[in-house]
Amino acid sequence: MTHALVLGAVSLMITALAGYPAIWLLRRQNVSKEIYEYLRAPVAGAAGSAPTLAPERHAAKAGRPTMGGIFLLAGILLTSLAGNLFGRYSIGLPLVVMGSLALLGGIDDFGSLHGREQWALNKRVKLAAFIAIGAATAYALYGLLDLRRVHIPFEGSHDIAGLYLPAALVVVVLTAGGVAVTDGLDGLVAGASAIAFAAYGAIALLQEQTYLGALCFTVTGASLGFLWHNSHPASVFMGDVGALALGGGLAVVAFMTGHWLLLPLIGIVFLAEGASSYLQIGYFKFTGGKRIFRMAPLHHHFEELGWSEVQVVQRFWIVGALGALIGIVLAMEV
Repeated sequence: MTHALVLGAVSLMITALAGYPAIWLLRRQNVSKEIYEYLRAPVAGAAGSAPTLAPERHAAKAGRPTMGGIFLLAGILLTSLAGNLFGRYSIGLPLVVMGSLALLGGIDDFGSLHGREQWALNKRVKLAAFIAIGAATAYALYGLLDLRRVHIPFEGSHDIAGLYLPAALVVVVLTAGGVAVTDGLDGLVAGASAIAFAAYGAIALLQEQTYLGALCFTVTGASLGFLWHNSHPASVFMGDVGALALGGGLAVVAFMTGHWLLLPLIGIVFLAEGASSYLQIGYFKFTGGKRIFRMAPLHHHFEELGWSEVQVVQRFWIVGALGALIGIVLAMEV
């Protein structure tokens, strides 16, 4: 446990310190989005639907640098290489998955930058790449790490054989997408990710998977280090380069502990955000323009109800922490 906590502290400091030169460089290179990215965002990406005005106070965020997930990932990688990789090569899988999704997210981010729209990634190509990464991850978990079990609280552990592959594919893709959708308010993803990874870190340590627990706390520390710069009012945004990587990494560590059924609880914020987007899109198309929420994803709905951005973020953190604590308790009941 001491080793895991030390790595968490180290990654926090590395990420927080690396943020200063990284943000300066991102600003210098004008790595920012157009104003309409915040004022005229479609309802959760509903294809063909009319654009919906986001809360007007988000207009002030236009021009701030994005793709800050680069230095978050750098903190995770440097800490892991220095203190948690050699002799523990299985954690290379979550690191490779995070790197692959970061590359995909970075390409997508680049195409959304001011003056670089011609580089935007085709949605079908992005989806195909997403599924390919998910499928490769599922195969690696099943074929390379020989994982095929699911732990069910109060019931036991079961080998689900070939069903493991489609389950892993679906969970990796949906979790990464859910975290990416959540990245819309200052500090929301960073704080919620820190909580979720800390929960799985605790579960891994309880199972004596010290290497995996250390990785989880490394990501927790890096997320808090990023939060130093991303707390309201944010100096930098994470972008898909960081959000997709965190989501994919969270799904992988959940499978490596065997407690992936608890992911909807431990990652309840990501579940609610992703589900709100899919429900909004589906209901909008089915009813010909009606909406369930005032705006999707869910954090914007609460803003429209009158909650301040800080209130939404902190209350979502509280819900995330509650889900994480319950998840840890349930993990101990297998």
